[in-house]
Amino acid sequence: MSDFEKAAQDAVDAAANSQQLALIAAVLQAQQLTQQPPAPVPAAPSSGSAAKWIGIGIGGSVFLLTVAVAAVAVAISIAGLTICILVLRSVWQDVKPK
Repeated sequence: MSDFEKAAQDAVDAAANSQQLALIAAVLQAQQLTQQPPAPVPAAPSSGSAAKWIGIGIGGSVFLLTVAVAAVAVAISIAGLTICILVLRSVWQDVKPK
């Protein structure tokens, strides 16, 4: 076998290898395209959301406002009762025989 024939045979073998490598690459690429991507991992629910804290703040504010209004109502009631008692005492002093 001469050098020319050997070179020709090597060229034919290289061409066959190139075709086989191209075929293998195409098969691998096709497999990658047909495979389903993994399902996304669901996100863990957040335990400290801002809405929760906003709700707590609003609820606390309403509670404290209710307590303040009730305290004012009690103060007004006490003042009215005191005035009533003083007026009745004064009337009693005027009516009481001496």
